[in-house]
Amino acid sequence: MVNTPHPSKVHFSALSLENLDGVSGIVQPVAKTQSVTLESPATMLVTDFNVSHPHTLPTGSSIGQAHETMKQAGVGLLMLIDTSGKFTGVINARELIGGRRITLAMQQHQLGRDEVTVEMIQTPRSELHSLSYAKISHASVGDLVETLKTSGDQHVLITEPDGSGASRIRGIISASNISRALGVDLHQPPSARTFSSICHVILGHDL
Repeated sequence: MVNTPHPSKVHFSALSLENLDGVSGIVQPVAKTQSVTLESPATMLVTDFNVSHPHTLPTGSSIGQAHETMKQAGVGLLMLIDTSGKFTGVINARELIGGRRITLAMQQHQLGRDEVTVEMIQTPRSELHSLSYAKISHASVGDLVETLKTSGDQHVLITEPDGSGASRIRGIISASNISRALGVDLHQPPSARTFSSICHVILGHDL
């Protein structure tokens, strides 16, 4: 019979407490501000779903639910998923506020406004553009600016392999986030719709 040695007993000691005489200040965290320039890595401006939880909504949700979700989350875009959890498209605040798609959906389906679902007015997956995370990893913010100026997109989805031979959405790039990071005033006239026109209206020239 083999005797198993008992582990040595660990001794703990109580620490001596001190009073707060002469203590009045409180340490505050140092803000880690990192300026963004056109030469900065493009990954700095990716909303990475490995870090930030994506804001999703079922396709059967009403436009009222979508508006409330955006307001509570403080976002201007929602990713839409069907009953099987598959990504179908996106809906943005402009589509909810502008109303053109809502009006068309009401006419087409003979519904009241409250009955219109987000699926009826979404921008479907087939009409969206994407960039691979691998490509973004070697790009700069300036490359993103040129990309959005050329395409006119307000949002570009970022994809990565899912390990099964297909792809999944890793994150998203927003023209408004790029504008804020570069210090472009977003209080642009209503006629300025694309990122390129925003830059032109505010700065007097394209970035």
